[in-house]
Amino acid sequence: MNERLAEACALATEAVGGQADNWDRAGVIPVDLVRGLGAKGLLCAEVPVEYGGLGFSSVDNGEFTAHVGSLCSSLRSLMTSQGMAAWTLQRLGGRQHREAFLPRLTSGELAAVAFSEPEAGSDLSAMTTTITPDGDELVLDGRKVWITAAAYADLLVVFGQHQDGAAAVVVPADAPGVRIERMPDPLGCRAAGHAEVVLDSVRVPADHMLPSAGQPVALLVTTALAYGRMSVAWGCTGILRACLAATAQHARTRRQFGRPLFEHQLVMRHLAELVVAEQTAARACEYASRCWDEGSPEVVTATVLAKHIGATNATRGAATAVQVLASAGAVDGHVVARAYRDAKLMEIIEGSSEICQLILAQGALTTW
Repeated sequence: MNERLAEACALATEAVGGQADNWDRAGVIPVDLVRGLGAKGLLCAEVPVEYGGLGFSSVDNGEFTAHVGSLCSSLRSLMTSQGMAAWTLQRLGGRQHREAFLPRLTSGELAAVAFSEPEAGSDLSAMTTTITPDGDELVLDGRKVWITAAAYADLLVVFGQHQDGAAAVVVPADAPGVRIERMPDPLGCRAAGHAEVVLDSVRVPADHMLPSAGQPVALLVTTALAYGRMSVAWGCTGILRACLAATAQHARTRRQFGRPLFEHQLVMRHLAELVVAEQTAARACEYASRCWDEGSPEVVTATVLAKHIGATNATRGAATAVQVLASAGAVDGHVVARAYRDAKLMEIIEGSSEICQLILAQGALTTW
């Protein structure tokens, strides 16, 4: 681990400081703490140094994301949201958008990316949010649901229908007509600020639209989702590491039938399965990030594969951890109980497991 990555991990460890359970129970992370991390460039560490970021490679940012994921999946979710907003601005925005907004994301302002709608989840082509030009302004109308980090956001990157295609627009969260309502009692990542966003004749300057407007919705969304999938994949590796640490510690210290738990072969099988799950997820993530850093044409498939492996392994691994810890891990407040809830959401967000399987299968038909 290089010095800058080690420093970032140490800062995250200090910031969380054993508070993840309290945040999870309260459903909120202190916003000043989140802004403080953002002002250090830690929420979107891949942003180039010229815009105030840390300029991390995908591999380094991935390891950092896994570390945060092992501490608190809600905080990691905020990182995913911030990083995805920054990536969207870098890939779909013009120079003026990068200069105007990226420094804000590395100086303490927070962002969310709004895709999903009540009738547009996996099928984002069904989104009905409209972006309508009106002179030197744009008018946005629509309703977005389950938007991660929206409850904390200063800026929203909103995707919607625009003329014959789609567009992405940067919308101040406090603009007239924007209403943000927290989603009550989410299953997992309870402090990640999931919210419904209602846009009622919201007006923003026309130059807040990213210049990729008019492209098919699938193309625009896939570009933005790529970062989210990579971040979730690494975050799931972190979940597995937290489960592995808790399970190994329990197996060493718990005694049943007069001997340590690790001397029971079936328990050791569970521990071995956790090792395999963590290592498989980590290797898939490392390969995907290398493809990302090298600009490999395999990056799309590799990223989807990493997300699918990470999410499914984290869900099964967390269940295994709860099984080994039994009643000790089956109470709200334990790290593996929180992991069990958080991991399940990872099989749904940024492309469900079924969507990932379809993409991978379609790629196989093309390749083989």
